[in-house]
Amino acid sequence: MTVVEDRPVAPEAPPPRRGNRLWELLRNSWRQLTSMRTALVLLFLLAVAAVPGSVFPQRSVNRENVREYFAAHPDLAPAIDRFGAFDVYASPWFAAIYLLLFTSLVGCVLPRLRDHIRALLAVPPDVPKRMDRLPQHAAPAASPTDPAEAADQLSRHLRRRRYRTRVRELPDGGWSVAAEKGYLKETGNLLFHFAMLAVLIGVGFGHWYGWHANRLLVAGSEQGFCNALPQFDDSTLGPRVSAADLPNFCLKLTDFDATYQTTGQPKSFLATVAVSEDGGPDEIRSFTVNDPLRLDGASVHLIGQGYAPILRFTDRYGVQQTKIVPFLPTDGMLTSEGVVQFPDVNIDPATNKRDDSLQMGFEGVYLPTGGTDGGAASQFPAENNPVVYLTAYRGNLGLDAGIPGSVYALDRGQIANGQLKKIGGERPYPLRPGEKWTLDDGSTLEFLGTRNVATLSIRHDPTQVLLLVGSVLGLIGLMLSLFVHRRRVWFRVLPADGPDAGSSVIEAGGLPRTDYPGFGDEFAALTRAVMKGTP
Repeated sequence: MTVVEDRPVAPEAPPPRRGNRLWELLRNSWRQLTSMRTALVLLFLLAVAAVPGSVFPQRSVNRENVREYFAAHPDLAPAIDRFGAFDVYASPWFAAIYLLLFTSLVGCVLPRLRDHIRALLAVPPDVPKRMDRLPQHAAPAASPTDPAEAADQLSRHLRRRRYRTRVRELPDGGWSVAAEKGYLKETGNLLFHFAMLAVLIGVGFGHWYGWHANRLLVAGSEQGFCNALPQFDDSTLGPRVSAADLPNFCLKLTDFDATYQTTGQPKSFLATVAVSEDGGPDEIRSFTVNDPLRLDGASVHLIGQGYAPILRFTDRYGVQQTKIVPFLPTDGMLTSEGVVQFPDVNIDPATNKRDDSLQMGFEGVYLPTGGTDGGAASQFPAENNPVVYLTAYRGNLGLDAGIPGSVYALDRGQIANGQLKKIGGERPYPLRPGEKWTLDDGSTLEFLGTRNVATLSIRHDPTQVLLLVGSVLGLIGLMLSLFVHRRRVWFRVLPADGPDAGSSVIEAGGLPRTDYPGFGDEFAALTRAVMKGTP
């Protein structure tokens, strides 16, 4: 009879514990966000997201262009405005991509920096046992030198070629020399990414603490302006900037010189201004397109040129008013459009009251060089044959309604409802400097000439130096990462046997750490030079 002993049954292993799903989701999401692939995708998305900022006019650059786009596309403009098409760089979706890219770069670069520091502190690894399996291998060669001395000479030769070396003694009485170079490749890679972070930080802080404004400055001592928000044509302050933070300076355009190619393309612009800072005396300064006027806390950039016709209106009672109004260029030949309004004319001296129905407005097109055929486009941007074509309107200009409107066109609503009526004929009336136009009520309009107009952009970017340094360092890092290659070489020095005792046998092998098609030729030249230097 066989007795079967009862043996204790091992308890079943408990099922593996399932981790916290929320924690796993967050961890995997962080790993995915901080991967280099995600950083590249976000960088590409940021570039694509910036495209609408170049396609559509931006409020932060020129509000007038935005208003013109709304007028030209009344159905499309409101729809795309809901997605921030006219404020691309301040839109939530652009900021989201920007912040995700910043987070991805930080999470990607910091671990790589830690690993790179470890690699810099580590010594080259020991010689492989089978060097003949390496991508590059040099067959053993005899050397009359003692193994220890030969290894020392090999190390010195490699260090002269900027290799980091490590000499080790082998158990069989031989010596090994491990060498590595090309750490600047990863250094350049990290430098490039840190430079991108610096640029992103500079852009962000520049948006917070910077400001910019535009101004059409007409030549003349009475046409100057001081650095205050009401005196700008349009302005944008950063969220951390107030009007009290603006620097104190005043500008007057004293002279403007422009030269052109025979094709009409601008050759050079030179603006001369009288500038006063912090209430000091005027100082004459000149600046050009690529050489802005540097002031304390601001830079004044010259971005364009135009003309301001000088028109003198004499009303039916003989009262004269003179207006100097800049016209807006519409093409490269400086064909310009504008409007001149005289709301305070035709005031009856007997009652001293203004009749709104007798206000005067003139819409015009100014041609610096008018053609002989009477065409409505200038032939050249310089004033070779200046002429202004004007259309007169009489009636209520609508200026007292308090509704914002364009300064380059009359109120179309007033014209449509009949409160502003065209007079003086259907076709625009041409005037050259010194000529006069007499209207139906005896009032006259005289074209006295023009003044130069400089289009100025006044800016302050406190992170400009950071952006410049980041861009330069990024370019340097990119060059290092592209043209530096990391590689390792090993030399095994063994004592020779038999009658050659006291000499040594040297074997070499090489391994490129990155894709490096020219490593074979470099390894062959290196081994020849090193072996030759080891007698």
